[in-house]
Amino acid sequence: MSAPTGRRRALAKALTLLLPMAPYADIEKIRADAGAVHMKALPPSVSPWLATVAHVRHAHTDYETLLEEGYDRDAARFFVIDRINAVLTSWRATRLLDPDDEDV
Repeated sequence: MSAPTGRRRALAKALTLLLPMAPYADIEKIRADAGAVHMKALPPSVSPWLATVAHVRHAHTDYETLLEEGYDRDAARFFVIDRINAVLTSWRATRLLDPDDEDV
C-alpha cells in the first residue's frame, strides 16, 4: 500500500473496527485494496468497506462462477449477498450488506 502514513493508520483503525475477527490473510488483502490508488479519494471509513465487500464477493462466494454461467453482474451479486453476510458475520463485522442497497 502506498498511502501516506496517516491514511494507512486510519485504514488500519477502520478495518479493526469493521472486521475484528477477520483472518490475517484476508485483512492484508483488504487493507491493500482499500489503500489502492483508485480508492484514495474516498474517506478511510468508506474504502475499507468497499474493499471488504469486493474481496469477500470474489474470494468467498460463487460470484465468479455465476458470471461464467452467464448471469449478469447485478443478478450474480444478488445471489451471493447471503453468503457475503455469512462471512462478514463469522468475522464479527459491524456492518452487513443490505439486500435492498443497489450501490454495492
